[in-house]
Amino acid sequence: MSKKVKFTAGCNIAIKIPPHLYDETVRFYRDVLGFPEITEQAPAVGFQFGANNLWLDSVPGLSQAETWLEVVTDDIDGAARQLNVAGVVRCDEIEPLPDGMQAFWISSPASIIHLVCQDSASWS
Repeated sequence: MSKKVKFTAGCNIAIKIPPHLYDETVRFYRDVLGFPEITEQAPAVGFQFGANNLWLDSVPGLSQAETWLEVVTDDIDGAARQLNVAGVVRCDEIEPLPDGMQAFWISSPASIIHLVCQDSASWS
């Protein structure tokens, strides 16, 4: 019997935002709520959100915002196999990842997008 892969919640949350709502959303988190801005990953726009990082992405073609979550694992290949056996469909076409990044995209049954990544690939 093969070892079951361990998954943990990542520290990154992304909100994909229609362009017409993007600037107001950035102002909301920066100016209204006063959350500290994360500048180390510029030009990405992020804020400290408690123990998590909240990333705001402008995405053309969206009509409403979507929330995407990160799941980390210590065995990315085993995670891919385990999720496949469980019937979870990968959706890597959803957004390109940087070359060499040990990660892939999946969707939960409720259509919430998750980035599954090697623990060393997470922006922390």
